[in-house]
This record gives sequence, C-alpha cells and structure tokens, in this order.
Amino acid sequence: MAKLQSFANGFFLQLPNLLVAAVFLAIAWLVAGLVATAIARLAAHRARPDLGSLLGSLARGAVLVAAFLFAAAIVFASVHPGDILATLGIGSVAIGFAFKDILQNLLAGILLLINRPYRRGDQIVVKDFEGTVEHIESRATLIKTYDGRRVIIPNSDIYTSPVVVNTAYAQRRDDFIVGIGYGDDPVAAIDAFIAAIAAVEGVLADPAPEVLPWALNDSTVDLKARWWADSARAEQVHVRARVVLAIFRAAREHGIDLPFPTQVLLFHDQSEATDGDRRHQREGWPAGSNPPAPRAVAKTEADHGQG
Repeated sequence: MAKLQSFANGFFLQLPNLLVAAVFLAIAWLVAGLVATAIARLAAHRARPDLGSLLGSLARGAVLVAAFLFAAAIVFASVHPGDILATLGIGSVAIGFAFKDILQNLLAGILLLINRPYRRGDQIVVKDFEGTVEHIESRATLIKTYDGRRVIIPNSDIYTSPVVVNTAYAQRRDDFIVGIGYGDDPVAAIDAFIAAIAAVEGVLADPAPEVLPWALNDSTVDLKARWWADSARAEQVHVRARVVLAIFRAAREHGIDLPFPTQVLLFHDQSEATDGDRRHQREGWPAGSNPPAPRAVAKTEADHGQG
C-alpha cells in the first residue's frame, strides 16, 4: 500500500508535466503536418511532386523526433535531449548496419529526385524491364509496363545501372531492314520506299525519312529504312506498323521483288558407273562440250595404253 501510495503521489505530481507534454506533442504533430504540406506544395509548384513528398516525410519525422525528445525532458526532469541524442548516436551504428539496404535505397532515391535523370510519366528501360514511371518513392521506383503490370525497382539498382529514357526527347528515330531481289534496281527501290514512308501518318518531315543500301546477303540486297516519329511508345509502335505496310504496298505497286531465303541442293548417286566422269555428270563442273577427263579415268586409259 505504501508503494502504491507513493506511485499515486508521484503520478499526480507529474500530471501537470504530462499534460504539458501531451499538449506539446499535439502542437508538434500539427506543426509537422504543416511543414510537410508546405514542402510538398512548394515542390509541386516547381513540378517536383515526388521530391516534395519525400522531403516532406523526412521533415515531419525530424520534427516529431525532436518533439518526443523535448516531451521526455518535460516529463522527466533528469533526462536531457543531449543524453538521448548521445545514446542514439551510439546505437546508430548498429541501426545503420541493420538497415543498410533501406538507407542505401533512401539515399539513392533522394539523389534521383534531385538530379532528375527521369521524371514521372517518362518511359524508361531498366535492365529487363520497360514501362512508364508512375511514382518515385524513397525506397523504389514504380513503373507500369506496356502490358499493364507494375514493377517495383529498388532505387539503388536504378542508380547503379544503365537507364534508357525513351521519352527524354520529343522525337526519336526508328528503322528496319527490307530486302529486295538482285534483279531489282536499288536506286528505283530506294526512291519508291522513301516516297511511301514520307506519306505515312506520324512520320516527321524534318528530319526527313531515308533509305540506305545496307548489305549484300545471299538472297537479297538489304536496304535500311529510317524515319523519325514522336518518342511515345504507342506512337512508335503504330507508326512502325504503318511504315512496314506502306513499304510492302510500294514494292507490289512498282514490281519490286521481296524474296525469301532460298537454297539449292544437288544430289547424285555416287555408286553409278559414271561416278566421277565429267562427261556424264555436270553438277558443279565447268560448262563445255569437251570437259577434261577426271584423273581416275585418265589414269585408267593410260594404263590400258601401256598394256
């Protein structure tokens, strides 16, 4: 009973301090919310909403931590904020090791939001993933793939990996190879294909489309068609489809051959009596009515002559 009485007396003695600490924490909570909102609005005004959200969260956490330290000092007179900070400083090493990956992603997220190599709405390629950036958080970047899936990539992976930003510029170039026959005139085919590409909806006039002789293959003369269009993925896909169809129609209209790979295989029975005799087997031998006799036949005739 004496201990309970002592505890009750101590509680009632600390009650004013507890009330003051509660009021202080409530005010600090409101101030932290106002600070976070102000930072988010300022960043949104400068078109950097993700950075504002991250910095606002960090500022709110810092204000609340400081408020809890001062509230503890109000309730417990023997406790000083400096002592608490010193204790936290000793334990921060262990905390740092325990949450190394989280802190690494947080720092990478802050650097990405400050440097802005890509923004919300950009279409990027990271490792094996490609899609539209939905949100840049403190820990990860969220992208939506073109087939409607969400991929969450840690910021540290993005910061240390090559990133292709397809929409960094308003336009980008696309190309593909078309093969024509060796019997066709490449210059006439190039002129026909350029005219067909230039008439396609979505192909930019400046820079103008072009078709270049590119390679001499076994069955085709390869031409590389190149054109510029808007950099958005949907526009790139639809323009490419229209260009392929336009080149196919131009080839049919101008009588340009679009051959497919062909191979010729020659077979003969090597067990025949005429095997090796060039006068009877013509596959692969020089043309002529008097081909040279094979070495085996010539040697046999010489032997008979000597006999």
